[in-house]
Amino acid sequence: MRIGELAARTDVSTDTLRLYEKRGLIASVRRVNGYRDFDVAMVRLVRLVRLGQRLGFKLREMEDLVGAVSAGALDETETAALLHDKLSEVDAKIGELSQLRGLLSDILGQACPLQT
Repeated sequence: MRIGELAARTDVSTDTLRLYEKRGLIASVRRVNGYRDFDVAMVRLVRLVRLGQRLGFKLREMEDLVGAVSAGALDETETAALLHDKLSEVDAKIGELSQLRGLLSDILGQACPLQT
């Protein structure tokens, strides 16, 4: 698929996709006419990167994760360990967000008792 289609399917700008490609997060094959041709698997990778960024992961962290897993640079044990570490980070963020939610709810209840 061309870059415009990938952008439409992932709701990411073509400039962002070019950046991702430059940083090695996604890959394309250049056609004879110079157009980028992306495999459908890139949709999943772009969504993974965007989700990771929304959850607070730095682009560099996503580069490490996506690059290692996509390139097959890690064996199964190393991949599992890397993914386990990321899952632990996600669980920690969920815990922090849950605490924040509780605090905000308490503050709202004190400031506006009829809103709870």
